[in-house]
Amino acid sequence: MGRKKKSESPEEMRDKILKIAEEKGVSEEYFFRTTFERYEMQLTILSRLKEAIDSDKLLVEKTYVKDRTNLAINPAISEYNKTASAANGTVTTLFKILNSIPTSESDQPGDLMRDFLNT
Repeated sequence: MGRKKKSESPEEMRDKILKIAEEKGVSEEYFFRTTFERYEMQLTILSRLKEAIDSDKLLVEKTYVKDRTNLAINPAISEYNKTASAANGTVTTLFKILNSIPTSESDQPGDLMRDFLNT
């Protein structure tokens, strides 16, 4: 059996994405920058939500009108899932931006805004 490849840390993946963006000349482009910043924020939120989920119970008591309580799923779990889905969409957008850039100088550079909106 072969050895398992060591998984990269989030910091290593971040640096790898930034290196690719720099090589393609888009690291300072507006769409790449704002989308990348959004992705980093989503990862921070996911990390904090994971900590909240790990430190709390999966079920929490929810108090309703007249002090009635009921067990409910920890709301951090659904927020984690929503943020993870959004982060997946954001990273897809990042790679669309990276892949819409010409790979050589002989290619005609397109209008980044037009190319982005057409994808």
